Amino acid sequence: MRKEETLSILIGGGARSGKSSFAQKMAEELPGERAYLATAQALDLEMEKRIAKHRADRGTAWHSTIEEPLELTGCLQQASADFDIILVDCITLWISNLMGRNDSDQQILKAIDSLADSLSLLPATIILVSNEVGLGLVPEHPAGRRFRDLAGLANQRLAKACSEVYFTIWGLPQKLK
Repeated sequence: MRKEETLSILIGGGARSGKSSFAQKMAEELPGERAYLATAQALDLEMEKRIAKHRADRGTAWHSTIEEPLELTGCLQQASADFDIILVDCITLWISNLMGRNDSDQQILKAIDSLADSLSLLPATIILVSNEVGLGLVPEHPAGRRFRDLAGLANQRLAKACSEVYFTIWGLPQKLK
């Protein structure tokens, strides 16, 4: 794939909004070698079952699954040399992982900015999936408010950097950019 044909796409939405299945379908309709970059970690039985279901749902259209919970930008730089399309699911889990590693807000925002800055330089189409967590109630606990704020800032910065942006609600994707 030639560089001028690559895209960076952000797909957002709430829990169970259909964003991941929309992203997967979009990636599968593009020509080329596909990789799924998962930021989730199987830390308990429920998450193990979710990951297994996602793998089964992807089927044979995917050439590789890459698991990287923390070093997302570096992993994308390496993977984009081998794959034409990389679907990252998801940005908010990545932020949660960085918080769990005890990264400061400044470190997390720097990682987000590094990701945003790299998108136009990567020789692959990158599809990012992220949760919208700011439409509900204000979280009761400081950690929840911190996560909501970081996710909101990440979504804003990535939306600005991406060539296309979609928001999914009730299984209906809406193109915003």
